[in-house]
Amino acid sequence: MLNPFAKLRRAGVVGMNRRNAEYVLPNNPRKLYPLVDDKCVTKELALSAGLNVPDLYGVVRAPHEVRRLPRILNKQDSFVIKPARGSGGNGILVVSGRLGDRFRKPDDSLIALDAVFFHVSNILSGMFSLGGMPDKALVEYCVRFDPVFAEIAYQGVPDIRIIVYKGIPVMAMLRLPTRESDGKANLHQGAMGCGVDIATGTTTTAVWKNRSVDRHPDTMQAISGVRIPGWKELLRQSAMGYEVTGLGYLGVDFVLDRDRGPLMLELNARPGLAIQVANLAGLRPRLEQADDVAGRLQTNEERVVYAMQTFGA
Repeated sequence: MLNPFAKLRRAGVVGMNRRNAEYVLPNNPRKLYPLVDDKCVTKELALSAGLNVPDLYGVVRAPHEVRRLPRILNKQDSFVIKPARGSGGNGILVVSGRLGDRFRKPDDSLIALDAVFFHVSNILSGMFSLGGMPDKALVEYCVRFDPVFAEIAYQGVPDIRIIVYKGIPVMAMLRLPTRESDGKANLHQGAMGCGVDIATGTTTTAVWKNRSVDRHPDTMQAISGVRIPGWKELLRQSAMGYEVTGLGYLGVDFVLDRDRGPLMLELNARPGLAIQVANLAGLRPRLEQADDVAGRLQTNEERVVYAMQTFGA
């Protein structure tokens, strides 16, 4: 019987150990991690580089500042609260509207202000942070997703993950919220992962709960063939992540807002590998091709054009 790991290697699938040893460690100096591990710092970097990011309404840094929340939220009908040093989508609270003195979540359930206070206190305690260290809570603009995704997303906001290697976008994935993921575009919490053709920005294959699927489990609409608007500009902005941070291997996450266009959510120095499953393709061949030409491509435009010409479906 064929060794399943040998089969995966032949398909060019990169595992976590190889990702760390051959791509993360040699290309991502440890001293640069703080630039992407703290979302406050990442937001400042992105703004200085001319990238659009969700508006920041306020930051809660210590327990005694929790009482400032009503003032921060006073004029906001919708907002997102997230840990500055969170990972994997943990600790993110999405509020889509108000009903009197309560807040409505994407699944239409209601929570009281006391519950919001409690959630922020948990963030500050480090419950959701990397290493369990004390954290800050960010209160941000709640993205209103582009209608292009209306039929293939359940309530919450889809996001786009692009893997960038030495400034070259090599693979992309669209993550779609489901009822199970509570409006969050996080695969570990039940969202869908959809492969995206680098050349055209069109959705291809999809995976949900580690199974290949062709329809959204809640809307029952076909996943493939949806073209993401402004795709080349998204690739250009993702490639800028390399220049902004100096990290040679990173994941860049975007959302498409119906009014504001592409907004960069975060940069990740250790992006997950499920993107390979969503695309039914291994990363290794693309990373090797990018290695061969990275030294000759001097501008973002050259890197994006190369990616679109080389890594199309």
